[in-house]
Amino acid sequence: MAASTGTQSPQTTDTGLRRAAQAGYRWLLLAFLVLGAVQIFLAGLGAFRIDNLGVSGETAFAPHRDVGFAMGGVALFILVLALIARPGVRAVIASALLFLLVVLVQSLLASLADNTVWFGGLHALDGLAILGIATFLYLAARRQHS
Repeated sequence: MAASTGTQSPQTTDTGLRRAAQAGYRWLLLAFLVLGAVQIFLAGLGAFRIDNLGVSGETAFAPHRDVGFAMGGVALFILVLALIARPGVRAVIASALLFLLVVLVQSLLASLADNTVWFGGLHALDGLAILGIATFLYLAARRQHS
């Protein structure tokens, strides 16, 4: 039996990194879903602040917008961890789609809604699709872990 040198083989390090990425991936997906619930609350709060208090839309929706940008950062980390954790091709593609919908499509629809309210409705539907994809990814990651 060979004596241990105190160093890990590349395969052991890769497995440890992958295992840590898998755990981080699951936790970030859960955090993303919690942020999604907060996001829905903030959208409702903003709408009723405009309606009941006469606050400007810019001010009323600022927290909603800020959390949305934070969710974009979390979605980027989810994608990076998915690439490291290798949860499967479908999960990596869904993680990339999640990132694009959060960062690109949500911002585009929100800015277009300033001129055409239908885009505001699509912004809300895209938010539901985003939460659906995140839920799918989280449940798949939990199944894979157990």
